[in-house]
Amino acid sequence: MIKQEKRRRGIKSRSIAMRWMVNTLSVVAILLIVVNVCIYYFTRQFYYGSAESYVISEANAAEMVLTRLYEDLSSNYSSEVRRIIENFDKKEQMELMSINNSGEVTLSSSGFSPDRTYNMPDYEKALKSEDGMGVFRGRDGSENILAVTIIIARPSSTISALRFVSSLSFVDAQLSAIMAVSLVISAFILLVVILTGVYFVKSICVPLAQISYTAKRFATGDFSQRLPVESKDEIGQLSGAFNDMANELENSEQIKNDFISSVSHELRTPLTAIKGWSETLEAGYDPETFAKGMKVISGETKRLERMVEELLDFSRIQSGHFTLVPEMLDVIAELEDAMLIYIDNAKKKNVSISYNEPEFMCVVAGDKNRLRQVFINVIDNALKYTESGGSIEILAEMNENSVIITVADTGEGIAPEDLPKVKQKFYKANSTKRGSGIGLAVADEIVTMHGGTLELESEPGVGTTVTITLPLAPKKERSEDDKKG
Repeated sequence: MIKQEKRRRGIKSRSIAMRWMVNTLSVVAILLIVVNVCIYYFTRQFYYGSAESYVISEANAAEMVLTRLYEDLSSNYSSEVRRIIENFDKKEQMELMSINNSGEVTLSSSGFSPDRTYNMPDYEKALKSEDGMGVFRGRDGSENILAVTIIIARPSSTISALRFVSSLSFVDAQLSAIMAVSLVISAFILLVVILTGVYFVKSICVPLAQISYTAKRFATGDFSQRLPVESKDEIGQLSGAFNDMANELENSEQIKNDFISSVSHELRTPLTAIKGWSETLEAGYDPETFAKGMKVISGETKRLERMVEELLDFSRIQSGHFTLVPEMLDVIAELEDAMLIYIDNAKKKNVSISYNEPEFMCVVAGDKNRLRQVFINVIDNALKYTESGGSIEILAEMNENSVIITVADTGEGIAPEDLPKVKQKFYKANSTKRGSGIGLAVADEIVTMHGGTLELESEPGVGTTVTITLPLAPKKERSEDDKKG
């Protein structure tokens, strides 16, 4: 299975690289083909057009010379034509022929006359054209030629047209050389594209393969893997974000494990007490033992009930089903009710709770039970972390728009590195203290849902101060509530 997974991963990586390379090379190859075709077409047109213009200009010049000779009656016209053809000074570039009235070649500058079956399509075009000129460009046997025939304005019995024939082999060689250079450049461009493409694709596919492999390790619960961040581009940013995610997952996994261990311990302690006292009472008891046992069982049952409620609240928050039942209420009354719950426990632990009851009402629109839950959690934490002989001070103040409730203790405090995390789910700054580690997270969520804030200030060895700020109800609603009261 592992080999198959590696093979499948490799195929996918190669398919990404192959698709990128094929798509890129296809576009580049098509562009290069178009460029080469354009180069060939326009270069061929230029060279062939230049050669054709040159031959036509020679034909026109020769026709003008013959016309002047024809008008000079003292000249021997036929011998002069023969002399011009035989002494043609551009024999290396083209061949000059004379054609009689029957369409036969009578003289040639090469010294050789073709047979009677010689094909001259340019001559046929010249006979049919209005300007008396015909041009043929094509193959003559194995050779590519350019032929231009011009009808003489004053023909004689031995000459009625001149024909110029030039080989295009040199032009074709020039075109071949140009196209060879163009193809070499195109091949070089393709090679550069392939090399840079391979490097570019490798720089993407290799990190993606590493990310895929690391993600699979994460899926198995191994969060120790980290990705190298070798660049500042999108891949480097993705690798950095992946590492940050790994750190968070590793931290969350550790917090979850600590939470499970803590909750297991918290559940075991009251269950052990309940089980022990149940067995004791079953074996027989006197009234004093019965009263003590029932008190322990009742207390531990309430403790279990509170833990289960915290877990249920956390589950509702996670699923988005945590709701409030808002009403107009005096938040100071809920604070006092929560404080009264801990008066006896504070006396037993030799911790003093000071509270100056305010003379004003603080009407807020909120859920009575949820706000009391917040106050209970905050006061419980203050009492939990305050040693014997310490104190807890509870203060309520009100300004124009909000009520500010402060709970300050002289407990052990919270370390600076733990302070930003104490409101996170499952986090416990001190694992030796009882509690699930989600009470403060739930309390913070409840305060936030009421539109308020829950903030902590702490100094190790000095104590912790929790400040809860809640918005007051609008004045109109406060007034109506006061009238009802």
